[in-house]
Amino acid sequence: MAISVRRSKTEEDAGNIFWVTMSDLLLGLAIIFMTLFVLAMTGFTQETINQKKEQMQANKELIEKLEAANIQAQVDPMTGDIKISDLELFETGSYNLSPNGKTYLNKLIPIYINTIFSKPELITQIESIIIQGHTDSQMFSGIKNPDLQYMKNMTLSLQRANSVADYIFSTNFDKQYSAQLRKILVVEGKSYSEPVLTDGKEDYNKSRRVELRLKAKKLDITDMLFSGIQYHD
Repeated sequence: MAISVRRSKTEEDAGNIFWVTMSDLLLGLAIIFMTLFVLAMTGFTQETINQKKEQMQANKELIEKLEAANIQAQVDPMTGDIKISDLELFETGSYNLSPNGKTYLNKLIPIYINTIFSKPELITQIESIIIQGHTDSQMFSGIKNPDLQYMKNMTLSLQRANSVADYIFSTNFDKQYSAQLRKILVVEGKSYSEPVLTDGKEDYNKSRRVELRLKAKKLDITDMLFSGIQYHD
């Protein structure tokens, strides 16, 4: 949507610059509010809907490919988030990938990366791919301070996420996507801040996990608006 606001320059204008400026300002504000309303009711909402449709279609394809390859993974069909148990990836209490963990990632990552990056209409909407580590809330022996316990788990969760992120580049995904992947790959540690609950109680086995998460770009309505306004003297 392009909006042109042309300022007229007449002899009368020259003698009353303040009121001409106020008039232009009020006109500009009116146009902005009208445009915001139109975008909110039509185009902006439709863009959001289209974005979600594209992501859900990619999620459906991803789930089908993982099932066809007999890869056990919990995939959210709405968001595309994947939860992987620490038992699939690490030895107990360690952040080093086990041989089984490497085998698992060798199968999962190429399908995940190739499916996402092969869809230009989707990847342009992705702000980041987040590798997120989580622990359970069980305490390390010998540490009584709850803050130290939390940070000890934070370190472990971050190290585990980083191990997965580091190994991604060793897998056999299509390397034409490497440069793009490096720009949007993010590693996070969450400690035990987001436990998995079953019947109101923490499920320790499920809480210990690594998640692959897609963070979509937010559609900024002000950017959409002002990028289309041009002022002419």
